[in-house]
Amino acid sequence: MSRRTAALGAAALASLLAAVLLCACESPLSGDGSAAGGQEDFLTVEDLVDQALDQQGQDGFYQKDGWLAKEEYPLQPAMLDHAGRIFQSVYDAYLAGTGSPCYFAMVPGKHCFLGEGRPSLDYRQLAEEMAARTPFCTQLDLTPYLSLEDYYRTDCHWRQEMLPDVARYLGEAMGTDVTAQYTVCTLDRAFTGDYLEQLNLPLPPEPLCCLTSPTLEGCQAARCDLSGVPQPIPLYDRSRDDGYDIFLSGAQGLVTLVNPQGDPDKELLLFRDSFGSSLAPLLAEGYGQITLVDLRYLPSALLGEYLDFHGQDVLFLYSSLLLNNSLSLR
Repeated sequence: MSRRTAALGAAALASLLAAVLLCACESPLSGDGSAAGGQEDFLTVEDLVDQALDQQGQDGFYQKDGWLAKEEYPLQPAMLDHAGRIFQSVYDAYLAGTGSPCYFAMVPGKHCFLGEGRPSLDYRQLAEEMAARTPFCTQLDLTPYLSLEDYYRTDCHWRQEMLPDVARYLGEAMGTDVTAQYTVCTLDRAFTGDYLEQLNLPLPPEPLCCLTSPTLEGCQAARCDLSGVPQPIPLYDRSRDDGYDIFLSGAQGLVTLVNPQGDPDKELLLFRDSFGSSLAPLLAEGYGQITLVDLRYLPSALLGEYLDFHGQDVLFLYSSLLLNNSLSLR
């Protein structure tokens, strides 16, 4: 967080506190000397957050019932066209004729579950638009397996400890078994969501959890730089400053996740954004290897230099946030 952002946040909060104190001092007294108006005159944390957002001029950010969000609106067909062209080019150049079964799944923004009251995308329409742009894929709907509680309150991302049902659904749809039982580990560091970092608001950080199992403890992860040489990385990198980057070391163009206990002939290519980092370990049980590709950092034109396409399962997993703002895909 920049000093300027912190200063703006602190100034906004100071102004709010001063306003609250001033209102308390100026409240007329009732006949018995108590402040008139009763409990309804007190500001809640949500009231303070709303006023802080107004004071900071943070367009698009809002809170509802303690959940911070940023408006995801309107639908941008040109952005969907761009994403569709990139995905189609990957299929045409590398996947067509290989026998790879291809799947597409969209991660809906948490606005999908926040209810009415603010402008938001029509996620059903967005899914239909992307289905039309990815005709080579079997479409998989994650919405029935998600709820608001599966997301962080102060960030756009989903919580790994809430995703086993999503992983089981995807595994079943792709013809593999990912029904492992996991142990939830709560880390000794809290999660400060990106929205909280940007806005410097008076909301507490959240618990940061990850899932472990005997299979995951035996998995080996590595990232590949532009030379193509794999560099070992931890499955959960607790040294990362950004809490969500603990999952497979965050944003990387090319990451491999090898499961020595899995079927070596069963592989998955996962084209993904940041949401895939926390989900991929939960799919590991069903594969000998998962290769994660982030087309924001590894351009599609270069895939043939780093990957061998030979009939692996292929999953395009992208958030609505990225699809509706897709110019980072290359």
